[in-house]
Amino acid sequence: MAMETGLLLLLVLAPAVYAADHTVGDSSGWSQGVDYTTWASSNTFTVGDTLTFSYSGLHGVDQVTKTNYDSCTAKALKSYNSGSDKVTLDQAGDWYFICPTTGHCDSGMKLAITVSAASSTPSTPSPPSTTPTTPSTPTPTTPSPPSTTPSPPSTTSPSTPTASAATILYNMNALVIGASVVLALLLG
Repeated sequence: MAMETGLLLLLVLAPAVYAADHTVGDSSGWSQGVDYTTWASSNTFTVGDTLTFSYSGLHGVDQVTKTNYDSCTAKALKSYNSGSDKVTLDQAGDWYFICPTTGHCDSGMKLAITVSAASSTPSTPSPPSTTPTTPSTPTPTTPSPPSTTPSPPSTTSPSTPTASAATILYNMNALVIGASVVLALLLG
C-alpha cells in the first residue's frame, strides 16, 4: 500500500515541477493604474504556466485577439469574472487580455504576453548546469625551440549539452509516469 501511495504522489506532483503561477500585477493584482507592459516584460511565460488574475469591483478579464486588444474591443474569446481567475497557458504564442469594463482597457488595464514552448528555457530560474563535458584528447606535439611570439589560443571549445534542462526534466517526468503506470498495473 505504501508503494502505491508513493506512486500516486509521483503522478500527482511530478507535473507541477514544470509550471509556474504568475499573479498578474503581483501584489497590485488586476486593477487600474498598473503598468502591465512592464510587469509582463519582467516575467517569462511557458506552456503549462498559469496566470492568476486577482481583482474586485467592476473588473473582469477577457481573452481577446490582437486586433481587439489594440482597439480595446471586448469581443472575448474567453471571459472570466470570478475575482480570482486562473488561466492555464496551454499553447505557445501571443496571448491578449483586457478588462471589459468600459474605459478600463483604454486607461491601460490590458495585458499582452508571449508564451514559449515547454521545451525551451524553464519559466523559473534554474541553477547553473553542472553537466560534465568530455575533454578532448590532446594531440601529441614535438617540442619546438622557444620563441618570443606567443602561440594563438586553442580553438577547441568545450562541448555543449544537447538538451536543455527543461527537456531533460520533461523526459524524466515521462519516464516516471510511464514506470508508475506499469507498476500500478502490476500491483493492481
